[in-house]
Amino acid sequence: MTRSSDALIKRELNSKVGRVRNDLTLRIFPGTSNFDQKLFGDGGLTFAVGDVSYGSCDAAWTIEEEWMDPNDGKTYRVRPLLALEGTDALNTGSTGNAQYQRFHHVLGAIRSGIPGVYYLKKGPKPIRPELHGMAAAASAGGVPYLVTDDLTVVKGLVAVSDDFNALLEFAIPYVEASKKIFDRYVEKNFGSMEQFAFDRSTVLKPSYLIKHAGRMVRNFTESSQRAGHIAVGEMFLTKLLFADSFMYYLFPRMTSTEIALLDDRKADDKEWRILRSEEGVEIIGRDQLSGLDASIDAGLKALESTPLKGKSMQRYDKLVKAIENGLRTDALKVATAGT
Repeated sequence: MTRSSDALIKRELNSKVGRVRNDLTLRIFPGTSNFDQKLFGDGGLTFAVGDVSYGSCDAAWTIEEEWMDPNDGKTYRVRPLLALEGTDALNTGSTGNAQYQRFHHVLGAIRSGIPGVYYLKKGPKPIRPELHGMAAAASAGGVPYLVTDDLTVVKGLVAVSDDFNALLEFAIPYVEASKKIFDRYVEKNFGSMEQFAFDRSTVLKPSYLIKHAGRMVRNFTESSQRAGHIAVGEMFLTKLLFADSFMYYLFPRMTSTEIALLDDRKADDKEWRILRSEEGVEIIGRDQLSGLDASIDAGLKALESTPLKGKSMQRYDKLVKAIENGLRTDALKVATAGT
């Protein structure tokens, strides 16, 4: 989200929601501030799980009350009641996976036991149904995650946020509505989750799945690229919607050596750390597929640093389609333990 979009969302939160009640505080920082990148316990708006920090949120409603962070075991004098990440994506032409890329910012709060909202300011584009499905799935652990374009919903949540049971009573109908939105979308457009997976570059096996994406090393090492956020969003979409399966996240334009290089070069990068630390997810390169034809390997190597558009995209699609077919028929297998 750009700084101007960031400022727009924060102004709207201040003017249309505010504190709601006098005993609550709205923690929010100017669009030019970096304070939101600090951990919540240090006065910021970022939540961590273990040693993995998730992206910063835009706002949190708090109360003066002792709170023990379940991740670091420390007690703080301010308790977070509700976390929110906002975006103007529906007004900027974001119709696809760009909507997913900030989903994980709120997930850090959810995994810390704090209810959360991903707010997409109402616009001419609709909220992707997959986002509703992801939020409903993320809520399955008992802490509600809402996706909405309606600030009255946010205001209603804030009003009861200091009473978790009351908040649950308020939130559950919205979580259930999100699940229905996603289920209807799948039924209408795909007929089944198996076909949904097929159409989203995902191969389902009895005890695991393989999701592939055309990421290259440059996507993660050059500051002009936003692939880290998108890769994380796509990972959580697959992980949450197919929660019973171990996930292999295949980057066919990389090898295990290049993945190890990123482990070294991007050790402190938030998105890469999330990708590498998420339980039940393993990133693999094309050399970790046993039975891969040498011509496919050579074709993907030739595309390692090439933007995927036009003829290069056509070549890539043909190569990964062959990989998908091989995985589905077991002509190709993931050459790693447990498969």
